[in-house]
Amino acid sequence: MSIFGAKQVLWRSFSTVASHPLRVCIVGSGPAGFYTAEKILKTHQGSQVDIIDRLPTPYGLVRSGVAPDHPETKNVINQFSRVAQKERCSFFGNIALGSSVSLMELRELYHIVVLAYGAESDRVLGIPGEDLKGVHSAREFVWWYNGHPDGRNLDPDLKSTDTAVILGQGNVALDVARILLRPTSELATTDIASHALTALEQSSIRKIYLVGRRGPVQAACTAKELREVLGINDLYIHIKEADLKITPADEEEMKNSRIHRRIYELLAKAAAARPSQPSSGQRELHFVFFRQPDRFLESYDKKGYVSRVDLEKTALKGVGSGKQIAIGTGQFENLSCGIVLKSIGYKSVPVDGLPFDDRKGVVPNVKGRVLSDNSGDLTSIENGLYVCGWLKRGPTGIIATNLYCAEETVASVSEDLEQGVLATTASSRKLGRDGLLRILDDRNVRVVPFSAWERIDKEEKRIGSLRNKPREKLSTWEELLKVASE
Repeated sequence: MSIFGAKQVLWRSFSTVASHPLRVCIVGSGPAGFYTAEKILKTHQGSQVDIIDRLPTPYGLVRSGVAPDHPETKNVINQFSRVAQKERCSFFGNIALGSSVSLMELRELYHIVVLAYGAESDRVLGIPGEDLKGVHSAREFVWWYNGHPDGRNLDPDLKSTDTAVILGQGNVALDVARILLRPTSELATTDIASHALTALEQSSIRKIYLVGRRGPVQAACTAKELREVLGINDLYIHIKEADLKITPADEEEMKNSRIHRRIYELLAKAAAARPSQPSSGQRELHFVFFRQPDRFLESYDKKGYVSRVDLEKTALKGVGSGKQIAIGTGQFENLSCGIVLKSIGYKSVPVDGLPFDDRKGVVPNVKGRVLSDNSGDLTSIENGLYVCGWLKRGPTGIIATNLYCAEETVASVSEDLEQGVLATTASSRKLGRDGLLRILDDRNVRVVPFSAWERIDKEEKRIGSLRNKPREKLSTWEELLKVASE
């Protein structure tokens, strides 16, 4: 195994741990993975926890999802780093579940396997033209500006058009809009990827349409994110007056949700404060409500590229419990644009040997215990296999949501151990880390331990300091693995 000369050190460094510990493997090093590791280490003093990730870098969406102009949100990395440095915990990067090692092998090596690898794919609209050039998922775009190695080659065309359409009005959609509209001088001192900053400095985008199927009362963003985008300097905000009219059903929703009321109030205030027309050269953000995409149209001038989005007008229909859904009206209009970013939701990806609910995009589970099928039958539990985070509940919530999610999963682990559902260390000795490293060695997998990540971290901060940035992310697999091996 090419473990950058650290194999023997890794295998020897845990000799002080109990000779037959509870061996736990956590797949995924984002918030769900690290919170789970922290809880298990604290709850089970005899445990040995290995966190593996397909990337050479830890921290998941904290590193590759949180917007570069939100540094305070990334402070949780300090907490996760302390967890990784504990004697009974290890991080191993560049290990892909399914290709580097199978789920079946992990279950044979460890008493407990917790899957917390999140959602690295996208929901699709399934409408004509979705495969046209210029139509991207917001996830791809976020990975691109955050220096994720799989997003390095996206190369969105920001020069050929002045108009972008963002489908969705959640926090990710607002992040994307803000990055496109915010002055690049303000982004230059963040940890935004250098290739993205250069592209944004040369961008021709001046007008963005944020399209939502429902109305302003139902907008899925948080007040904090909305205030931030509304507060961008010299930005013209446009919201149709008719879209702000509320119904008794809307009033009921706002009565039941302080967040929804606050979102509506912020939008109404922004609409009332705007001038009638944008000034010359002013950047524009248009909130478009009660519209859903019907198809993407190809450009006449640039074959294979998107030039327009056809939108169907929608109306709200009550479905009980104070909720309303959008239904099509059969009336259509269109928006001309040169780039479309779909912020319609992330989607988890299944692996061989893992039960998966394709409709919901999650692993079927009860309080984190993985079930053999989607029936919800508690007798069909996959012993020793657990799930946490987006893979468990779907792509919802904030970073802290994963703390409560991890607490529930670890409580299930503890309960199963206490009730004898799981094989104990006394009755079933597992090879754990040693067995995993030997398998990876046999397959010549280049494992990146936490010490190698620290070399990456140090180098990124060194380069960043030369450019007045907190760090300059290494954004290709080659760069990351090269620095890790030095």
